[in-house]
Amino acid sequence: MTDKQSERQKNILEIISREGAVEVARLADMMQVSRVTLRKDLDRLEEKGIISHEKGQVFPGSSDDMNNRLTYHYDTKRKIARAACSLVQDGEAVMIESGSCCALLAEELTLNKRDVRIITNSAFIAAYIRKLPQAKLILLGGDYQNEAQVMVGPIARLCARGFTVDKLFIGTDGFSEQAGFTGKDHLRAETVRDMAGQAAQVIILTESEKFSKQGLVPLLPFKSIRALITDSAIPAEKERFLAERRITVHKVLTS
Repeated sequence: MTDKQSERQKNILEIISREGAVEVARLADMMQVSRVTLRKDLDRLEEKGIISHEKGQVFPGSSDDMNNRLTYHYDTKRKIARAACSLVQDGEAVMIESGSCCALLAEELTLNKRDVRIITNSAFIAAYIRKLPQAKLILLGGDYQNEAQVMVGPIARLCARGFTVDKLFIGTDGFSEQAGFTGKDHLRAETVRDMAGQAAQVIILTESEKFSKQGLVPLLPFKSIRALITDSAIPAEKERFLAERRITVHKVLTS
């Protein structure tokens, strides 16, 4: 995919995220491209499950939560994923847990690094990069959660113990200074901890708005987290709080 195609698709997702549903003819006018060119971009995005289009309209990705989350703040998430990709070396094996930033990281690694093996409990990520011929992926087994499309539970724990990696990338649903980074589901939180036990360093990928939310279940103690990659809108007091706990904060510029 060329830089121009990538930029168009990014802009398409930003428009759909902002407006919800857009007529194809209007979207072509907004993008200043022909309907033929637009159709190719829409077909590619639909193949990946990010959007759907029918009867002359384009919608966020069907009814699946992960697909909808991918369209939200897509440009910021893509920048976070690219920053995370820069931390990975050719030939490295990494673990990636589920999440929209994490899915984009898996794609960045597959497209821009050589011989990187991705170990994940996310069936969504496996499906998301399945058509990329250079993808090298190990999908952990376990109990399947349909909405999040992830594997959890004791089998996932046993599978994770079969690998040792330098880096684990995870997302987060919220944050508090008391509980730290938090998730919404206790089984997924347990799986994150199981995977973290097999990694030398844990790196969190999330947009800054998650610092105004709080999940239900703590994920990991601060001492287990090496770095955070987020956007430049992270509150200054939160950045200082993390720095005091020796968590390196990488910030990407928001547009």
